[in-house]
Amino acid sequence: MSAKIVILGAGHVGSHVAMALTADPIIGEIVLVDRIPGKAAAQAADIADSLSFASHCPIVRDGNYADCANADITVCAIGKAREPGQTRLDLLGDSVRMVRDLARSLEASPPGGLVISITNPCDIIADCLRQALGMDRSRCFGTGTLLDTARLIRILSEQTGVPRSAIHAVVMGEHGDSSMIPFSALRLSGKPAAGVPGFNAEEALLRTHQTGMDIINGKGSTEFGIGRAVAFLTHALLTGAEKELPLSVALQGEYGVRGISCGVPCAIGRNGIKRVVELPLTAPERAAFDASVDVLKRYTGLAKQIE
Repeated sequence: MSAKIVILGAGHVGSHVAMALTADPIIGEIVLVDRIPGKAAAQAADIADSLSFASHCPIVRDGNYADCANADITVCAIGKAREPGQTRLDLLGDSVRMVRDLARSLEASPPGGLVISITNPCDIIADCLRQALGMDRSRCFGTGTLLDTARLIRILSEQTGVPRSAIHAVVMGEHGDSSMIPFSALRLSGKPAAGVPGFNAEEALLRTHQTGMDIINGKGSTEFGIGRAVAFLTHALLTGAEKELPLSVALQGEYGVRGISCGVPCAIGRNGIKRVVELPLTAPERAAFDASVDVLKRYTGLAKQIE
């Protein structure tokens, strides 16, 4: 296949998503769209220059909202970057207004394929976009805790020396400071984590929460991690790979939650999210998950009040 991907927002994150996607041989066209005149064209040209010596050379160009109509996947990467000291939830007002404007701009050419939102605060904005576009939760969702999970896997590997490929882990709840880790489901080389030398649950959770801000404080933005995470997710969706990945989806009674989007394990396929996977959480894990959902409920309510 030769898939078409449209990326809305050509800033740090959107451009790095595009760069990561260029390595995938099943992607034939990457289209960048940005409201700042000339920005998408400049990013597209810069990325295209990097492909002259690559083994795979997809078309990379700038475009407009009409490109979403026949895209296999549209990625929403609009919004402002976090500044040092800001939480993702601090971006709520600006992001809600931007995504509503975006939905109005897409009315003439609604996305024909899947929509992946990475705009922060991810969980709330993903569902705001889904509702504004009138799409089913299987076709419009957020990256949620996928990046958090990537960070956790790195941290666990650094703690224990276990290769990342041998680590089965997931982060759940908010893509943010209230996220939780179901350690009961964690496996390192097939073994429960508790018996593995070097494993430290408290440190793993703390570092998972702090890593994003540490990167922002050090270099001004996060970009490579989310770029690769989106590329990994996109490839799995396009190929119909049977995978379970943590994504932000509107819950419909799973985990006892309804009407709130948050990061949970999802079985995915070519047509998007097939089902939510419900892990058997321990009592403390369930309490931590519920606390994270409560944070999202509060900010979801605030989002509805924004004009």
